[in-house]
Amino acid sequence: MENKTIEVTLHQQEGYAFRIEFGEGIDDLMSDEPAPLGQGHGPNPSKLLLAAVANCLAASLTFALRKFGNQPGPITAQIRGEMARNEAGRWRIPRARAVITLAELPGAHKSFERVLSQFEEFCVVTQSVRNGIDVEVEVRDAEGRVLMGDKSFEAGA
Repeated sequence: MENKTIEVTLHQQEGYAFRIEFGEGIDDLMSDEPAPLGQGHGPNPSKLLLAAVANCLAASLTFALRKFGNQPGPITAQIRGEMARNEAGRWRIPRARAVITLAELPGAHKSFERVLSQFEEFCVVTQSVRNGIDVEVEVRDAEGRVLMGDKSFEAGA
């Protein structure tokens, strides 16, 4: 099975505002923290995370419905995350609840029970969040020297 790489680049604009660059052909997106930290010029990372989960679930349900020969109408997804402090007093999102609303009744769809039993498994984002993403962090200075993280690439320098 081949692996694929996804890359996104962020450029700090001012304060906590970042321009998120997704690559060729995709419009950039601005993210920012709400006041008092930021100016609220875009969704903050927590909202982007929840949006990614809800978007992926809705797209996965659409895919599963179509896989069984259905032509669903527009789906609506809403997600609500609970913010809570962990043992160290840091804000986290320990749980979220997504509500996906179909445009039609279940009887309008073929193999609907199978669709419901499968669609979440198609959702890359939700399953990655549920399983925990292994995030490696590297910090570099303006000349590219690694200040934190894997310094193995510097061995030949």
